[in-house]
Amino acid sequence: MSLSAQLVLQSGEVFYGEAPAQQNQISFGEVVFNTGMTGYVESLTDPSYSGQILVFTYPLIGNYGVTDSDTFESKKIHVRGVIFSELSPFYSNPSAKYSLREWLEQENIPYLTGVDTRALTKVLRNKGVIAGAIAPQDSVCNTFESFDEINWVEQVSITEPIWYGAGEKIIIAIDCGMKENILRSLSQFPARIKRVPFDYDFTNEPFDAVFISNGPGDPLRCHQTIAIIQKAMMMQKPIFGICLGTQLMALAANATTYKLPFGHRSHNQPCLYVKTNRCYLTSQNHGFAIDETSLPADWRVTFRNLNDHSVAGIEHESLPFFSVQFHPEAAPGPEDTQWLFQKFFDLIN
Repeated sequence: MSLSAQLVLQSGEVFYGEAPAQQNQISFGEVVFNTGMTGYVESLTDPSYSGQILVFTYPLIGNYGVTDSDTFESKKIHVRGVIFSELSPFYSNPSAKYSLREWLEQENIPYLTGVDTRALTKVLRNKGVIAGAIAPQDSVCNTFESFDEINWVEQVSITEPIWYGAGEKIIIAIDCGMKENILRSLSQFPARIKRVPFDYDFTNEPFDAVFISNGPGDPLRCHQTIAIIQKAMMMQKPIFGICLGTQLMALAANATTYKLPFGHRSHNQPCLYVKTNRCYLTSQNHGFAIDETSLPADWRVTFRNLNDHSVAGIEHESLPFFSVQFHPEAAPGPEDTQWLFQKFFDLIN
């Protein structure tokens, strides 16, 4: 059984839809949209969506159900809520264990279906990401959270170091909300991986390289992580960053970041590799970017987003530091840039 419900935006717009009858509380989040056609399981379990209400722009979502957790990017759903045009009541995948609807309700994740997501996305593109609330239709929402003031990384990072893999080399992986497929990609190489919390100072320990993960929120909130990266840079060992890791690397190099109007959240973002003039299709999920004009003279742009020409990758001119604003590990999305993991491992050796 479902009841009428609403998505209320802080800017004043209201969008109506249907919600489960038991969904009777108000749920707040920063409203963002993703244009991917598939990969809803990976997206919903991506810690980078923490604190956000996710709008799927593709008309029909849920048609292949939810399989076992081997496709999850973390142990749980991180979004505050989900908005659909149409949520499929059935699934066609024989390996699925349950429907997307059942999974959301098991995880107590609020959702709305039957929403005009095209109109909603146009509002977000025109006004930028907006705080919002999923609420029963007769509810009044006058107060909204300020999401940029929260250190979301602190909420999703691990609390104690964890070791993975085997090999002579040691890679420190800073967990700012790291996707599991990043860990799987790193684990393909003969190295020991020490996954550490966002505020763990590893610089007095033995290590051969550093990886900085993706994660949610404003990178400026990660003061401790930035300070640790700066200390690691002084050792001049290889450092590789992805997504939020790119922003943190830039901040550690004394560059600045800014909030994008509506972010990049999709599986088909075209990025130009400046060195070869080749375009790669990339998977992206972020709301902040590097101010190119603030990069120090000894840093250069390596990738550029062809949709808005924002910085999509940077590297140091002479030291083994590089990062990309997209997800070479995909999950979901194209795997065109997985060679970047090999580049990182080659620098270690």
